[in-house]
Amino acid sequence: MQALRAARGGAWDIRQAFADDAQRFARFSQQAPHVFADLSKNAWDAEVEQQLLALAQERELPAWRSALFRGDHVNSTEHRAAMHWLLRMPADGGALSTSLKGNAVLQQDLQQVHETLEAMLQLAQQIRADAQITDVVNIGIGGSHLGPEVAVHALEDWVTAGKRYHFVSNVDGHELGHVLAKVRAENTLFIIASKSFTTAETMLNAHSARQWFLDQQSGLSQEAQKQALGRHFVALTTNTQAATAFGIHTTLPFWDWVGGRYSLWSAIGLPVAIAVGPECFRQMLAGAHAMDAHFVQAPLERNLPVRLALLDVWYRNFLGYGSRCMAAYSHGLRRLPAYLQQLEMESNGKAVDREGQPVQVATSAVVWGEPGTNGQHAFFQMLHQGQDVVPVEFIALRDGGKYLGAHHRSLVVNAVAQAQALLVGRDDGSPAQYCPGNRPSTFLLLEQLDPASFGALIALYEHRVFCSGVIWGINSFDQWGVELGKLLARDLEQRISAKHWDGVDASTVALVSKLLLD
Repeated sequence: MQALRAARGGAWDIRQAFADDAQRFARFSQQAPHVFADLSKNAWDAEVEQQLLALAQERELPAWRSALFRGDHVNSTEHRAAMHWLLRMPADGGALSTSLKGNAVLQQDLQQVHETLEAMLQLAQQIRADAQITDVVNIGIGGSHLGPEVAVHALEDWVTAGKRYHFVSNVDGHELGHVLAKVRAENTLFIIASKSFTTAETMLNAHSARQWFLDQQSGLSQEAQKQALGRHFVALTTNTQAATAFGIHTTLPFWDWVGGRYSLWSAIGLPVAIAVGPECFRQMLAGAHAMDAHFVQAPLERNLPVRLALLDVWYRNFLGYGSRCMAAYSHGLRRLPAYLQQLEMESNGKAVDREGQPVQVATSAVVWGEPGTNGQHAFFQMLHQGQDVVPVEFIALRDGGKYLGAHHRSLVVNAVAQAQALLVGRDDGSPAQYCPGNRPSTFLLLEQLDPASFGALIALYEHRVFCSGVIWGINSFDQWGVELGKLLARDLEQRISAKHWDGVDASTVALVSKLLLD
């Protein structure tokens, strides 16, 4: 691969590639379940893709894919499977039914998945039918926050009227405080989402919400307060004992093989099911399952998650591009960049391989972005004329739903025009107006932003991240880097109480003193 890049001198002219190949668009575009992808404006050609496919085979991507869908412990450091795909599999296995044959463990897990799914959807329906509940407050962090939030925003055209949805994750009391100022205790349902029911940020917010709720019930007897707490708080956790001690009677479980950033499809999706209803939630699962089947069954050369991952590796390790911009031309997908930041950078931001040895190449790119057309009047200046080449990923909808006509036409025309501008550039004005062009982009097109297409889109990104992680030889399912700051925060809390600072750097001591002790 490096030899191929060296032979080309690192000079990739995508415009010339179009001139040389009349079939370039057809060769580098494809339809996957609910998602059409145009990869033709990227800095590669058939020879590059073939060598990247050979690299994927060399890194045993098909074998790792099989291991993932067998339920093997692909999360090696935590000795767990990563079976988020099982959460959206139909009870009979659907398009992947053959993977269940002879695998009694998977069959048992799938049965439990559907028992929990039915319980979750039944609870969601009860809450939807409860006219007294006008506000739902989801308290979580990481995937248990971003997953439901991005889904409720994305599917807002499908959200049933009559309830408002709030998402609290930041330990900054302003976030929770501003939400509580908008709601009334007797009309609010709180969902506490924490697998262990010990997540520090989530539990601090949960305890504050509980105290606020009890303060609003101060005129009731202690027993009546307990009953009210039980009606207005739900826990999504495996630690039912801790939830009961908190005062919660209604809990929904999920499994240790569900990582937080992959948990949208589990009981963590309760806010989504309340918002859009059981049928739409099932459609979201079905869309994701269709993408699962595509990932398992399509040959690598026509496998969209694989092709996107190969581009990611090519750009990161061979062309030296350190970031990727997400430009979703859809208001519903305004939180998608934040969701993908966690999904990709928490999964693949690793410096050691599966054997604990240093990785010899760069791994995750920096993922960032904002919705179009907002970004056009902000960072697109840098994308067109800056000195760094940043691949851009556009997402657009063919059907704009309620808002067809002039608004949707302008939106999608802008998306296509920006991709074109990155490609062709400009050299017909003053030097200050010069845009070099030849800047790569990918264009993903959804027929509409409905539950099935949203499910397929998220599953596409999940599998893409897994594929690039396999090629890099890393474990995409742990997140030990997240833990260090939490450990040190607990240590600082203890040191503040004990006034013991031996062994702590001077900067940390001074900052704690200025913030809390002066």
